[in-house]
Formats: sequence, C-alpha cells, structure tokens
Amino acid sequence: MSLPYAPRFAYYDGKTQSSSSTSSFQSINPATATPLANIHTTTHGAIDSAIASAQQAFPAWSSRPAIERARILQKAAALLRARNDELARIETDDTGKPFSETSTVDVVTGADVLEYFANMVGGGGLNGETVQLRPNAWVYTTKNALGVCAGIGAWNYPIQIALWKSAPCLAAGNTMVYKPSEFTSLHSTVLAEIYTEAGVPPGVFNVVQGGAAVGAYLTQHASIAKVSFTGQVSTGQKVAGSAASAMKYVTMELGGKSACIILPDADLDAAADGAMMANFFSTGQVCTNGTRVFVPAALQPAFEQALLAKMQHIRAGDVHDPRTNFGPLVSKPHFDKVQAYIAHGIQHDKATLLCGGLGPPAWLRDTTTDSTHPAAYKNGYWVRPTIFTNCTDAMLIARDEIFGPVMCILPYDTISSAVQRANASPMGLAAGVFTKDLNRAHQVIARLEAGITWVNTWGESPAEMSVGGWKMSGVGVENGRRGLEAWVRGKSTLVEMGGEGGSVFAKL
Repeated sequence: MSLPYAPRFAYYDGKTQSSSSTSSFQSINPATATPLANIHTTTHGAIDSAIASAQQAFPAWSSRPAIERARILQKAAALLRARNDELARIETDDTGKPFSETSTVDVVTGADVLEYFANMVGGGGLNGETVQLRPNAWVYTTKNALGVCAGIGAWNYPIQIALWKSAPCLAAGNTMVYKPSEFTSLHSTVLAEIYTEAGVPPGVFNVVQGGAAVGAYLTQHASIAKVSFTGQVSTGQKVAGSAASAMKYVTMELGGKSACIILPDADLDAAADGAMMANFFSTGQVCTNGTRVFVPAALQPAFEQALLAKMQHIRAGDVHDPRTNFGPLVSKPHFDKVQAYIAHGIQHDKATLLCGGLGPPAWLRDTTTDSTHPAAYKNGYWVRPTIFTNCTDAMLIARDEIFGPVMCILPYDTISSAVQRANASPMGLAAGVFTKDLNRAHQVIARLEAGITWVNTWGESPAEMSVGGWKMSGVGVENGRRGLEAWVRGKSTLVEMGGEGGSVFAKL
C-alpha cells in the first residue's frame, strides 16, 4: 500500500542512508488512525556509523570560527521560515495538532531559537573572561565544545524540540546524533536535509530512528559526551542514571503537575483564559500545563461559569482547517491512558465532572452532514476536553501527570494554603499566578517551587527565556543565555608572565 510519506531512515555523512535493518514501524496519523510512513529502525552498527561520522566532523566544526558557524545556522533558520507551512503540515499529520497551531508556533519558535543561538555565538557569546592576579600573572577562561552529543526528542513538539537541542549544540561547536520519538519521526530527516542545504558539514547533525532500545544504545555509547533528553520522569531517571555512570553531561527536561493559582483579586475572565491555555492548548499535551487550578472557594462558582462559557470556543475538527484549534491525542496508547485517567476521576476519585468526560466528542457521533469533520476522523484518537471540579490533593487525577486535556479545579481558603498545596508535589516544572496586585504576584512566585513561572499569562517560552524544572522535573536548562552554557565545558589557565612560577621552590 502506498503511504503519504516516503520511508524514513538514518541520516549521517550528510545524506540518508539505506537500511540493512529487518525491523520497521509506522508513523500513524492520530486524526484518522491511518499509517503515514514506514520508519526503519536503525541498527547498532548504523548507530556506530552515525557516531563515527559525528566524531570525524567534530574537530573541523568545533575549530571553525564562531561567526562562520553562526552564518550557516542563520541560513538554516531562514530556510525553516521559508518552508514553514510545508513543515507545519508534516507536523500536523504526524502529531494531530491543528495546522493553526503548528503553522504559528512549532516551526516559528524553533527557527527563533536557532537564530537566537546563532546570533549569540556570532556576537561573542562563547568568549571567556580574564582576571589580573598581580602585575605579572593573570587567569583566562575558555568555553570549549563537548564533542559528540545525543539528543532524544519528544513526540509533542517534534521539530521545535529538535531545534531546541540542536541549535545550541551546533552553535557551541558540538556535533549531534539525534533520535526523534518513534511516534513522531517524520520531521527528523527533513530537518537534517535543511541543515545540509544551509551548509552544515556532513556528520555535524545526524539522525537515527527507533524506540527505547535505540535510545538506550545511543545514550550509553562510550563516544557520547552529553545526553539531552525530553520526556517523562520515569524514562528520564533511567537515561540520567545511565549517563551519570559514565560521567556524561546531561540536560533533562521532564514532566510536571503544575499549579495555576487564581488569587482572590484576579480578573476572572483573564484568569479563565489563562486556565484554558494552561490545559487545552495542544490538546493538553504540554509538559508545562497548569492542570492543578487553585481557585478561592468564594470565587469558584463564578470562575466555573467563566470557564464553561469559554469551552464553547474550542473547535475540534479537520486539523488542516485554519479554524480548528483542538486536535486528537498523539497515539492509541496515549489515548487509552488519558481515557483511563478520566474514568478513574469519575469512578474512583468521585470528582465532580463539570464538562467533558468519556466517549468521543459530540461532532464525531455524526460526521456525515458536516464537511469540516471528515468521516475518517471517527477512527482517530479524539477525546473530550474535560474539567473536574471540587478536586482534592489526594485524588489520582490531581497527583499524576495525565498529559491530556484534563483540568482539576481545587478550591482553597487562604493564599498560604494554596502555595503549600501547590508545592506538595515531587515535581516542580512550572507554576503561575493570576492577580491584579503585582507585588503580591512576585511574593507568591518567590514561594513556588518551580523552575518556570508566569504572572497573568501561561505557556510562552521565548528563545530568550531559560526553561528547566526543579525537583523531579529535570536537570539543567534549555534556551536563554544559560542554555548555551549547557553545551560547553570551561577551562581556566593561569599565566605567569615572568616565567617564575616555580621560583618559590628554588628558594627553599
């Protein structure tokens, strides 16, 4: 059967490689549950070849003047922007996210990060410092590339995350072997081709394909200097543990169960907008989502009414229709997981179901008379955006990261109790507050145990903003100035100008 996309293979030495593997899997369109492409699993031998290609490319790339690397990466950013809609359609087919989202967020923000780091290194961002110790002695520091690095991508923002990892990696002079999620692999070789077209030398950016076994072999390889991983906490623990045993550098961007706190003086309409963004954007498949919404008990009825009014603006349907703003979940296993959590919330947690719940969205029950809702979508991984209210901290749906469009409303009496409850989680990825009092906003933010925080907004992560989790939500940061520091190692050198550094021993 002919599939919509060509097969995907490993990419190294600056080109797509033929596969000797007998193992393959399919990329599935989440909107229709139909196959998109065959993905050929990369063998251990081919992974070795990809790493060898990266090793061979490293000396020349790392010693190339930073301004030259910057020009090449800036050209790649321009190519990404020129092909924005084409790449966005690939992401929509592969992830199920509406084109209205992928065309305005995924490729755009990835290109922004690439340009940001190119400009940073081109403008002296890799310069060290000098310290005058005494008239005839001084210390200088340098920032040095690490070597061959592994990037392990996630399925929710495939090309964006690939760029979040590869942009600072390559800008700093490293080379990369990148493994996309097996659920969303279509972007990987297209990005590699764009890098090659922009002038990135063969071996600097390489791609391998496969699931957990491929990722494990790659990250445990003795020639890998750093592992950058994005995914769930349990997998991140394994990856970090494996890397730590070999003293590899790591960046771990993991999961969260983030708190969105509505303060008593908040504009309820604006707060409801924020809560909607924090729960239903990208069908809730965002690690920083604020799924625990703390609301003053006295304001709970009015806040819930504001939410219900805004739920009418969620438009599921043809994911390529610019009017659609809500898509399916990414895969059948994830669909089953989210449905199981919703069922648990109803049947065992006994939370009050404010809207949504189990079963397909209403428009899927009869698609024959509405051309904007293709009948083929009946087989896709569609869920209903769901709000539970009167939740307690002990409920499973309020403790576990569901990673779907499921909001929990938790009433509170005092701000101090809301902060304490918000912090009572092993994870600390993100948090936010809504209030008219900015002094109080800063006071509350200062007490929240999270690495990414917002005031009167939710979710924006520009290239200039370093992001990383606290506690079990991760190690290290991505983006911002600190994001570049994560891809270099420092060297300090003391220079004795008079050549008399050992004279003290001669005088003994």
